[in-house]
Amino acid sequence: MPELPDVETFKRTVADRCRGRTIDHASVSDAGILEGISAKEFERRLRGEHVRSAHRHGKHLFLELSSVGVVAMHFGTNGFPQIVQEPATDPPYTRLVLVFAAGDRFAYVNPRRIGRVSLAQSVNAFIADAALGPDALDPHLDRQAFTRILAGRSRDIKSVLMDQALVAGIGNIYSDEILFQAGLHPGIAADRLSRESATRLFRAVKKTLETAVDRGAGSERDIERLPKSFLLRERHAGGHCPKCDAPLATEKRGGRTSYFCRRCQTKE
Repeated sequence: MPELPDVETFKRTVADRCRGRTIDHASVSDAGILEGISAKEFERRLRGEHVRSAHRHGKHLFLELSSVGVVAMHFGTNGFPQIVQEPATDPPYTRLVLVFAAGDRFAYVNPRRIGRVSLAQSVNAFIADAALGPDALDPHLDRQAFTRILAGRSRDIKSVLMDQALVAGIGNIYSDEILFQAGLHPGIAADRLSRESATRLFRAVKKTLETAVDRGAGSERDIERLPKSFLLRERHAGGHCPKCDAPLATEKRGGRTSYFCRRCQTKE
């Protein structure tokens, strides 16, 4: 599933290729991916709009338009945006297209149809309506704010990290990496973390995500760009701990598989 590093890469590409462009028209081939608006209304409202900028919050990508607000996109389990040049055809599983005045186009690709696209008044309005927590790389999410999020949460720490209402952007894959870098078992209750462990976890959140963004690595793509000390390079059946070379363990939590090292990640 595209997580914060993936969507940050999407945002940078889209900002570079789409900012300042005029949308000649929009074409929705699968109305099922739209939320809160019909295909006809979506196409009508986007006709002639200018793309002012691109933004990201957590796993969501936003296109800020000249007068109708923002297009908010979530990419589900394996979706992505793609800029298509004429005369190339749209990729398989393209659900909607924004055709620019120059002829090239923005394709929203979503093979499993789990992601959603909507229109919102603003990025902040969407965040409020969706009850999203602060972005994991937001400078305002400092150590004190992060510690407050953990306080009183008796759920396992992995579930807390993945809860988009608490911190936006971390999913199943990067929560494993963050916990590995912090040396913490995914099953420990969030409210049992010592102050030292909570600080270590906070630093791991920032450093892990920043490293992935800087290296252009996503949750399941280009992971070879990550440092050899990262779990993601070994996060597969038969994988071994990058630190101690022990076989990685797996557990099911909330229907998702966690990878971790029993030696290097403690329950305190």
